[in-house]
Amino acid sequence: MLDFLSVHPFRDGNGGVGRLLTLLALSQHGYMVGKHISLERVIEQSKETYYETLNKSSQKWHEAGHDVMPWFNYFLGTVLAAYKEFEERAEQIKPGRGAKTQIVTQVIERQSGEFAISEIQRECPGVSRPMIRVILEELRAKGKVEVLGTGRSARWRKRDNKS
Repeated sequence: MLDFLSVHPFRDGNGGVGRLLTLLALSQHGYMVGKHISLERVIEQSKETYYETLNKSSQKWHEAGHDVMPWFNYFLGTVLAAYKEFEERAEQIKPGRGAKTQIVTQVIERQSGEFAISEIQRECPGVSRPMIRVILEELRAKGKVEVLGTGRSARWRKRDNKS
């Protein structure tokens, strides 16, 4: 990105195009934070540092005597700030009431043949075993599943409700 900005191919808009290319490069390498947090805004909040760092790292660029590290450190700091903001936002999101029931029910619907609670638990890591048991008991009371056996080794299966 530093090379692109140092070449400065357009009269205007190089920074914006550079940030778009940055988003593309990040997403191509699995860093999807730019889909949720505006890197443009994060950079705007540190605009002075952005220009200072760009100037510092592009000194002697045309003679291949430049130092990429100030720009590299600024860039990593920007990505890190975006991830921190994303983490803060994600912590504020609370699943809606009934979300766990819906998740477990969907996993059960996908089952074919017999299954154990432990198998459901593996597919629903955020749901406790007692919660899965409660949901299964509710589904059993509605005639949607049946239990085969007792205790931890009990198996379950969906009931054929066509009759």
